[in-house]
Amino acid sequence: MILIKQSNRILRGRVNGVLGEGSGKVGMVLKRIRQSPHVEALEAPGFTLMEVMVTLTILGFILVMIFGVFRLGFSAWEKGETNKEVYQQVRISSQMISRQIKSIVPYKIKTPKAEGNYLAFEGKTRSLKFVSALPLRSRQPEGFVFAIYEFKKEGSEEGRLVLYEQKVLNKDFMEETPREESGISLLEGVVEARFEYYREEDKDENREAGWVAEWNAKEENKLPRALRITIIQKKGKGEKDETSFTILTELPSYRYDEMRRTPLRGVIPQRPLGTRG
Repeated sequence: MILIKQSNRILRGRVNGVLGEGSGKVGMVLKRIRQSPHVEALEAPGFTLMEVMVTLTILGFILVMIFGVFRLGFSAWEKGETNKEVYQQVRISSQMISRQIKSIVPYKIKTPKAEGNYLAFEGKTRSLKFVSALPLRSRQPEGFVFAIYEFKKEGSEEGRLVLYEQKVLNKDFMEETPREESGISLLEGVVEARFEYYREEDKDENREAGWVAEWNAKEENKLPRALRITIIQKKGKGEKDETSFTILTELPSYRYDEMRRTPLRGVIPQRPLGTRG
C-alpha cells in the first residue's frame, strides 16, 4: 500500500514537470506572436461604419461644390464669348450702315406731274429709303444703288434689321417692292429699330430745330441734316437682357445744292503757263 502511494506521487510530479515545461514553452510562443508587427496591425483600432458614412458625405459635398464652380465658370465663359460675338457683329454692321448713309446721293426723280421733281429719299420710323453711291452687297462699285432699310418683326418679341439693294435703272424704282429673297439680314434678335431725322430751324415757317420721326422729301424738298438709328437688341439667343446702341450720322450731301449754287468769291484767276503778267 505504501509502495502504491509513493509511485503515485512520483508519477504526479513527473506529469506536473512536463506540464510546467509545456506551459512555459506555450507562453514563450504566445509572447512572440504578440510581439509580431502583423499582430499589432490587426489589433490597431479601425474606422466604424458611421465614420465611413460621414467621410463619404463630406467628400460628396466637396465634389458637388467643385462641379458647381466649374459649371459656373464655363457658363460665364460661354456667355462672354456670345456677347463678344454679338458686339463684334454690331460694330461691323454699324460701320457698314454709317458708311452707306454718308454716301447718300441727292438723286432727283423726274416726273411729268405738276408736283415736279423730288428727291429719292423716304424716311419713316421703321424704314428708310435712299440712293447711295456705296453698295454693300457688291464689293465693286456698280453705280448708284437704291437701298432700303427695314425693321421686320418676327414673333411677339424679336425681329431683324433687313437691307434691300437694287440698281437705279428706271424712274419708278421708288414705287417697286423689293423681293423678299434679295434681303440681307444685318442684325438678328432686334427688339426695336427706330429711325429719326434731324430738321434744322426754319424761322420763315416758325419751326424749331429737332428730331422728327418721319421725313417726306417731297414736302421738305431737301435731305435731313443728320440721321439717327436707335437699335435695341438681345444680348444672346434665349437671354432676357437687352442692349441698345445708336448710329448717329451726318449727311455730307445735305449742303450739296447750296454749295453748288454759291458763287466763288476771292478766287484769283490763274494765268496759263508760259505767260507773263
